[in-house]
Amino acid sequence: MTSLFKHLSVGKRLGFGFVLILSLFFVTTLVAIIKLNTVAAAADDLLKDPLATERMISDWYRNIHTGVRRTTAIAKSTDPSLATFFAAEQEESTRVSGLLQKGIAEHMKSADEVALFKEIGEQRQTYLSTRNTVVALKKDGKVDEANEALEKGFIPAAALYVKKIEEMLSLQRKQIDEMSAEIQQTYQTSRILLIVLSVIAAALSVLCAWLMTISITRPLARATAVAEKMAQGDLSETIEIKLNDEIGKMMHAINGINTGLSSVIGNVRHGTETINVAAAEIASGNADLSSRTESQASSLEETASSMEELTSTVRQNADNARQANQLVISASGVAVKGGEVVGQVVETMGSIKESSRKIVDIISVIDGIAFQTNILALNAAVEAARAGEQGRGFAVVATEVRNLAQRSASAAKEIKHLIDDSVGKVEHGSKLVDTAGQTMTDIVSSVQHVADIMSEITAASQEQSAGIEQVNLAVTQMDEMTQQNAALVEEAAAAAESMREQSSKLSELVSQFQIMAQAQKPAVQTGRPVASPRPPVIARAADKSGNAANAARAQIRQIPQRKAKAVEQDWEEF
Repeated sequence: MTSLFKHLSVGKRLGFGFVLILSLFFVTTLVAIIKLNTVAAAADDLLKDPLATERMISDWYRNIHTGVRRTTAIAKSTDPSLATFFAAEQEESTRVSGLLQKGIAEHMKSADEVALFKEIGEQRQTYLSTRNTVVALKKDGKVDEANEALEKGFIPAAALYVKKIEEMLSLQRKQIDEMSAEIQQTYQTSRILLIVLSVIAAALSVLCAWLMTISITRPLARATAVAEKMAQGDLSETIEIKLNDEIGKMMHAINGINTGLSSVIGNVRHGTETINVAAAEIASGNADLSSRTESQASSLEETASSMEELTSTVRQNADNARQANQLVISASGVAVKGGEVVGQVVETMGSIKESSRKIVDIISVIDGIAFQTNILALNAAVEAARAGEQGRGFAVVATEVRNLAQRSASAAKEIKHLIDDSVGKVEHGSKLVDTAGQTMTDIVSSVQHVADIMSEITAASQEQSAGIEQVNLAVTQMDEMTQQNAALVEEAAAAAESMREQSSKLSELVSQFQIMAQAQKPAVQTGRPVASPRPPVIARAADKSGNAANAARAQIRQIPQRKAKAVEQDWEEF
């Protein structure tokens, strides 16, 4: 069996095992279903015939007992109307018994059942005949004859009738017990058969699993032993392959790995000393580069400090220009407000001038009225003089009115003279205010021009400050990149030193491996290796672009790390 498995793949072995287990499970399940169907059919037969017949016979038996008690009660009772009272129930009982008898007749199959059922039918006729006789005598009022028919005819016939039905009921119950025993026997047989089949299936499954397991684990154990020796450094042993499955392919692969590792370790031994010398050269060059980079970083730091001071000064000038611009804007606003106030004064002086002219007109009217009043007073005095003594009082009043008119005219002339003088002064003031308004307009225009110039100066100062800040930022970034370059150079130097130490350790570790004879290589005479050309300078590219600086930084960081990691990974793989 195991030799058969050797020529099968692992997948086919597992498939064969699963198919075998599923087949056994299918057979066991099929047998269980067949046996369950047998039990179910027997139970169905039990429910269809014997049990149904037994229930109908039980109902018939109870109906007959009720009829016997009813007929006995009618015969024993002294009430002649009782027969009439139970007539409907007796007819219904007879009808139900007839239906039950017909139903039972359909289930009578054996000869014993048919013969007994025939006797029950004959006895039923006798029972009905005697019952009807008793009831009829009771209805006719023949009590003694009814009791005699009851004792001698009905009760013996009813007892024999009930006895035959009890025999039929016992026969049916016996058949039910026999079928129940048969069903129980079928169940026991089915259970034993299923247990046996399950044990056989389990045994075959365990046997198949054990055969497949040893066909897989034994070759794996041989491969594991060789792999453990490889892990311990012994690469001189190979695996004898006798399988053609996936495990055999894995063994071929392990042998290939063994051969490849032997070749690789031979090459590593050949180049380890050369790597050691090259690492020493790289460490020396990185030390020189670190010194030059530190000097450059110091110079850039001083430049950055000077640029920061210049930036502070330019920023302060920009702030002063901004403040001056704010003051000029404020002065422009004040001048505009002053111009507006002067305009309002010009308008007010014009209003005063117009009011003065109206006052002069009013005074002229008052002067005319005073002149006319003087003439009227003079005329009144003349008329009073002509009147003689009768007009003397009127003449005095006219004289007073004339004096008042003269004084009013004199006052009006003086007021007019003063108003004319005020109007002249107002016109002169209006001209001065107009001149002041024009001057304020010129001042406002000049202030606005100064504000525009200060805005341009402020904008230029801000642009200058922004430019200086950008220059300062660029210098700061250059300083940071230089510091990073210095740190990277130190890391490179440390990595080179680490690589030299790792190459020495690698030489010691590789010497511990035992490899095949064909993988041995002659020892290499290690001398001072030729210095490799220096990598291209990346500092200028870094000054032009931050991306180039980042790329160069990543290149410097990755070179030693890749070498160191390659050594560690090679050792882990060995």
